[in-house]
Amino acid sequence: MNAVALVLAAGRATRFGSDKLSAPLDGAPLLHHAIRAARAAPVDRVIVVTRPDLDMGEWPGAPAVEALRLESDALSTTLRAGIAAAGQAEAAFVFLGDMPRIPAEVAPMLFAAIGDGYAAMPCHGGRPGHPVLLSAAAFPAIAALTGDAGAGRLLRSRSDVALVDVPSPAIHFDVDRPEDLATGS
Repeated sequence: MNAVALVLAAGRATRFGSDKLSAPLDGAPLLHHAIRAARAAPVDRVIVVTRPDLDMGEWPGAPAVEALRLESDALSTTLRAGIAAAGQAEAAFVFLGDMPRIPAEVAPMLFAAIGDGYAAMPCHGGRPGHPVLLSAAAFPAIAALTGDAGAGRLLRSRSDVALVDVPSPAIHFDVDRPEDLATGS
């Protein structure tokens, strides 16, 4: 199965108060960590869906990725654009740009678990997290999403979503405020 990784990074970070994706974490911009996790996934391409003003080229050592720049920061818009850019891929991992601690072993676990299913999601402590792996069967429903919501409601309504228990709570850690950078986990 050929897959792509999407890194959704077009949000305006209103709770953070400044450009959180460029904020340093462990010596690298926050977004760099999400890109690194996406590149570790079993994928053919990595597409970062971002806003036009984010200069990804100023980050030394950032892995090469395709940048898809959007004016909108609505989650459904960025997800739809990423899925459209996935082209003929049979599956798409969805990473979030503000989730820097996704363990490298999670994506291969999802890839192994999806089979002929609709999607695969990691879980820790009974709670689903990220990234999510969507099969191409989910792409038409994703294309119909609207508003500032992702695929969560859609996935919760399906019985053919594989829930994969993972050992790390990092699948829940996201950065919303500057103090979240200090906690790091």
